[in-house]
Amino acid sequence: MLRRQTLIALGIALVLGLLAVFLANSYINRSEQANIAQGTSKVAVAAVPLNYGMELTPDKVRFVEFPNTSIPPGSFRSLAQLSPEGKRRVALMSISINEPILANKISGEGVGASIASLLPDGMRAATVRVNAVSGVAGFVQPNDSVDVLITRTPPSGQGQVTDVLLQNIRVIAIDQKAKNADGSPKVGRTATLEVTPIDAQKLALGESAGNLSLVLRKPGETNDPVVETVSLNDLRYNLYGGARYPAPATVGAYQPAPPRPPVVRRSAPARKAAPAPTGRSVQIVRGTSGAEYKVGDYGS
Repeated sequence: MLRRQTLIALGIALVLGLLAVFLANSYINRSEQANIAQGTSKVAVAAVPLNYGMELTPDKVRFVEFPNTSIPPGSFRSLAQLSPEGKRRVALMSISINEPILANKISGEGVGASIASLLPDGMRAATVRVNAVSGVAGFVQPNDSVDVLITRTPPSGQGQVTDVLLQNIRVIAIDQKAKNADGSPKVGRTATLEVTPIDAQKLALGESAGNLSLVLRKPGETNDPVVETVSLNDLRYNLYGGARYPAPATVGAYQPAPPRPPVVRRSAPARKAAPAPTGRSVQIVRGTSGAEYKVGDYGS
């Protein structure tokens, strides 16, 4: 009885396995026939890693077959279409090996590498002055996201305040380079930022009203809807207890401490001499020495 049940189970498993193989083969055959019916086309891809400013020459490009339904928009089908004779093109951003070469990643025909080619529609490129401190010690690189801070003196003229002028701004270039050669930190003197026309006006006004600084931020982080103004009083804020330290003492010219009053030492009152005893004395002699002892009334 047990042997019969085992044979039945094996037979069912065999039938299910054959059915699965049949269904898989049918699906693969239909997919291949669909691809054959749709056809393929050659698309230009990078044969070597392309960096910003590299010219697209025939030795840096090759063509691979892409299904007609999966060809990315902006791709090139032939070398003549990609690089017309006598008109050079250069890469405007990094392109990896076997990555399709698209029109928005390279310059126009006969046009060199230009920052303007990297700007999306409606955006502007604005340049601000930075130094080793305001430029995060050279660690701000092209394509990083930064916040722009402004430190200024308020109209009241009391102290200084710092505000967040702009948030989540993309860095296009540091100095005149849209991409560093080796990616190592480099202290730049200017930073070119991708901003809207209104933000470009804010940057121009902020440079004349105070000092601008860049703050490197994590990619993809959302903007903070509530931004507080920080003043000199906030530098005395105690993060642990939540209380503010007392205001610092006013620093002025050194003045010596006033002299201490002289210490007057009072002499102890003179002791009164004991009244002379009255009465008699007794002399006692022991051996060769003697002593005299007074006896009688000594007074009160």
